[in-house]
Amino acid sequence: MSSFRIDRISEEVRHAIDAIIREMNDPRICGTYAVTRADVTRDLRWAKVFVSVLEDDKADEMLKALKKAAGYIRHELGARVDLRYTPELLFERDRNIAYGVHIAQVLKEVAPREEEDHDAEE
Repeated sequence: MSSFRIDRISEEVRHAIDAIIREMNDPRICGTYAVTRADVTRDLRWAKVFVSVLEDDKADEMLKALKKAAGYIRHELGARVDLRYTPELLFERDRNIAYGVHIAQVLKEVAPREEEDHDAEE
């Protein structure tokens, strides 16, 4: 099986899981999240789903809710995506978006200082 096929399947699984989570009526699932990536193994037995939560105080509770609802999400995934095997789901927190926001804030703080230093030199 080519890696291109696995990449397409992973993207389809990510898209379907995102839609399933958005349709769930669980109060522990907050609105500021994104399913950033799904890595499906070559044998289609497992899928590691990365979820980015922007609100740090709600992140742990949301991941617990997703892990508890993994069976339901897997069942819905099997109904929406036509695969030989419906993969078992492992949810993990993805901190890349939060890290990017942190870096952007640091750069905003540093940029005015550099302009002041540059103006002082002239």
